[in-house]
Amino acid sequence: MEFDVNRFTGASFKRREEDVPVPDLRDWFKGVKEGEAPTWRVRGLSGAELASVNEAQARNRNRNAIAEGLLSQKDAKVTDAVRELIGAGDSVPDDLARRIEMLVMGSVKPECSHQLAVKLAEAFPIEFWELTTKITQLTGLGSEPGKPKRSSGSPISKSPSNSAT
Repeated sequence: MEFDVNRFTGASFKRREEDVPVPDLRDWFKGVKEGEAPTWRVRGLSGAELASVNEAQARNRNRNAIAEGLLSQKDAKVTDAVRELIGAGDSVPDDLARRIEMLVMGSVKPECSHQLAVKLAEAFPIEFWELTTKITQLTGLGSEPGKPKRSSGSPISKSPSNSAT
């Protein structure tokens, strides 16, 4: 079996998307009808986005190391306050930092800021976890091949005329 490189590189791809029901967030969705579950639309990530998500974990660790170095000689209360201020406290585990970045990048509708992702993780951790798990699953499935591009609609060229004029 041979991989068709030309066909693959010539194909267009679209990231997978899916609606995730978030019934417990109903109060914050406008226009949801009675008996209807609100949904949060997420998508799989590209390779570059996934790398950025994984770097969020390293950035989180770096902030912790910087805080340790700066505050090694300071009072414990001051140290804890500064850690929380720069987002490097014990309340931000690596996996949480990674998932916050993932939700920001993988949310389609509603769009999600870092502030919203942090608040969601804090107030509705199960929904936050379900959304980021779905983004991980969609990313793992890869992109879907898109529909082939349509031609410009111009007529097919005819062979050149045989006449001498």
